[in-house]
Amino acid sequence: MGLAVLGTLVASLLVGSPTSTPAHGAGSAAASGGRTVHLVTLAGPGTAGPATGRTPVTREALLATQDRTLAGLAEPLYRWTTALNGYAVPLTEAEADRLAARPEVVAVERDAVRPMASTRSVAGARGGRAEPSAPGSPSRAVRGGAGVVVGVVDSGVDPDSPVVDDSTELGREPAGFRGRCRPGPGWPDDACGEKLVASDWFVRGFGQDRLASSATLSGRDDVGHGTSVVSVAAGNGAVGVVARDRLGSYSGIAPQARVASYKACWSAPDPSQDGCATSDLVAAVDRATADGVDVLSVAVGGPARPDTLDRALVGAAEADVVVVAAAGNTGGEAYAGHASPGVLTVGAHTTPLRRARLDLPGGVSVTGAMASRRRLDGVRLVRGADAALPGAREDAALCTPGSLDAARVDGAAVVCTRGAVSRLEKSTAVDRAGGSAMVLVNQRGAALTLDLHRVPVLHLAADEGRRVERALAGRGPAPRVDLVPDGEGFRRLHPAAFSATGDPAGPVLAPSLLAPGVSVLGAVPPSPEGLAWRSFSGTSAAAASVAGAAARLRALRPGWAADRVRSALRTSALPLAGDPTLAQGSGRMRPALARDPGLVLELPVRDLRRYLDGDLAPSDVNTPSVVVRGGPASVVRRVRNVSESARYFSSRAEGFTDHRVVVRPAALRLGPGESGEFVVEVGPGAPGAGGRPDDGTVTWAGADGTRARIPVVVSR
Repeated sequence: MGLAVLGTLVASLLVGSPTSTPAHGAGSAAASGGRTVHLVTLAGPGTAGPATGRTPVTREALLATQDRTLAGLAEPLYRWTTALNGYAVPLTEAEADRLAARPEVVAVERDAVRPMASTRSVAGARGGRAEPSAPGSPSRAVRGGAGVVVGVVDSGVDPDSPVVDDSTELGREPAGFRGRCRPGPGWPDDACGEKLVASDWFVRGFGQDRLASSATLSGRDDVGHGTSVVSVAAGNGAVGVVARDRLGSYSGIAPQARVASYKACWSAPDPSQDGCATSDLVAAVDRATADGVDVLSVAVGGPARPDTLDRALVGAAEADVVVVAAAGNTGGEAYAGHASPGVLTVGAHTTPLRRARLDLPGGVSVTGAMASRRRLDGVRLVRGADAALPGAREDAALCTPGSLDAARVDGAAVVCTRGAVSRLEKSTAVDRAGGSAMVLVNQRGAALTLDLHRVPVLHLAADEGRRVERALAGRGPAPRVDLVPDGEGFRRLHPAAFSATGDPAGPVLAPSLLAPGVSVLGAVPPSPEGLAWRSFSGTSAAAASVAGAAARLRALRPGWAADRVRSALRTSALPLAGDPTLAQGSGRMRPALARDPGLVLELPVRDLRRYLDGDLAPSDVNTPSVVVRGGPASVVRRVRNVSESARYFSSRAEGFTDHRVVVRPAALRLGPGESGEFVVEVGPGAPGAGGRPDDGTVTWAGADGTRARIPVVVSR
């Protein structure tokens, strides 16, 4: 065996995987000498894709092709052969230009670090005995997802968390899964088990020399994000959550699903530089696809146009994996990422918040959001500014750490203005000063959140805060007030402000659908104080919910391919009234209805590759959505009856303001397993429409009550 081959083999055993083979040196070291890491995609699919002609796609053939293009270049960091045919390699700009000009090279892209698609952790609860469902818990289920493996590409997982221990009855074993549990610092050989079935990690793109000192070169979660995503998607059921109060019971969406964790997101000395190198993400997707996961969650956003990661996600979809990706938290700044027919791109919608009422003197009451169920009667209410240490009045109004006088705060509820420091830091300051509760007031606006704090925290909109100020005006001693939990408030759901919207000029509708993404409860590695939960927001939380729903559906319908699962989750979603389709896709996910969608739109695997290579027009891809540029146009879609009996389906088109949209035929009668076609005809725009976007829905209603909704966007 030659020294080069031996070195590559040793490297693969130490820091890589059979399908994502790394070479020597850390990412940043390899990118020295005027070279930067580039991602190179070669023509054709990886081994997970469809065969090209009569020649089977083999790993050996792909590596041979890669070797020819690598001649004379630096050692690659990774070589991908399953979800993608390509590699990551340090290149000069001249070398990158020469590679891009070769006919067998499809794309050359600079490596980059992207953020995880959620807000920072807000920890504040401990594990404990089970109670009624905790606020923000993704589910109340204790069963669902048996026999399914959910792969999570993220920041790793805490193997000691109760959401992945082996105490739950998991049901049937997964079939055909080939993952391994790779040991490392803080990750013993027996860290995996019945629930957590695999773990691997990928760091060469990010670079070991860029890691925070607390980061571990193992699958252990250093930042908490991955553990939160795992807990939402597939965390064990009936796990108790306790802060200072008992908050109740926690369940993931698919509590019986197994978990395979692929760590590709890392912590840096500066938290603002935490993130995931695209090369590491692609390596993780390649590995997960080779391992045989059934569902894959990728909680990072991306550009609106396909990049190397998106090509790898298509490769995973070609392997019959249900691929779920976060749309991104760039609402108002950039369009939704991962806009692909083979990917469920997930945006976030708001959630109903648990309410509480503050009863003030004179019969005045204000209402806001509070996670705690604890009632406080007759407590003193003080302004933070009135309980300041000498010279700290402005800071105390914001309840910044170290600004409050414990003698004045002791036992009181403290009014704190939002801003300057995090909400958690404010409540911690109140707690350390001996306060019994906090009333958090927005400086402006009505956006409320449910966080987990060390003391009960009532979050008030700016208008309600001003009512509190008026009630306190002119009073001497701190008045006595009551803090009363008041159930759950059912406000109208809408897309979260941070959730990325679709590109009006894009060929594919993204996001695909929405899921809860505001104040979602998730597990984290325990802090030194033993805090093991957080409330987090972002499209990553929403994507985790959809990944869990896909796992439940795959377990319930084991004969369904990934395209049927994607279709059922989308066509059963409910559009949010008043919000544009480009902000919500198919609408709010309703997984209970996805079990019997009536009709599904199947997408042949070969069409994924044809679309990616530009050989199939976007309008001809059989997706459960329709995008028309300007109109008029006629778009054909094929549906299949997946029920066990013949059914009559009737159609209607509604919601359009500037275009006449007709469905032909207006009705279909399909036997069990039978398929049929229909045409969506979009007429010219109404006079004066000015080319503005128009949207609506085509609905196929079954005689037994099923509804398959297909969003239609007529873009400018």
